Amino acid sequence: MQTTGKFFDDFAKMAGGAMGALGGVKEEAEAAIRQRLERILSDMDVVPRDEFDAMADVARRARQEQETLSAKVAELESRLAALEGGVHKASTNRGAAKKAAARKPKAG
Repeated sequence: MQTTGKFFDDFAKMAGGAMGALGGVKEEAEAAIRQRLERILSDMDVVPRDEFDAMADVARRARQEQETLSAKVAELESRLAALEGGVHKASTNRGAAKKAAARKPKAG
């Protein structure tokens, strides 16, 4: 029975060695695939996630600032229109008063 035990011991050692070799092959294959994917992605000009997130944050802040400035411009335009409307009305009223005075017959 000694030969059977030795056979199983040798078989176990061989299987263990094969598993170790397969593990190494697996790691090499993963490294090769990772390297190939990185090369493909760099050729495609794909942006890394952290750079994308940073630029998305910049764009989000720029959009918020643009909306704030648009609201301020709209407010200033309405205030300017109100001021111009008041000036326009005053100048129109003065012009009408001058015309009316010119049409009035002078006494005397």
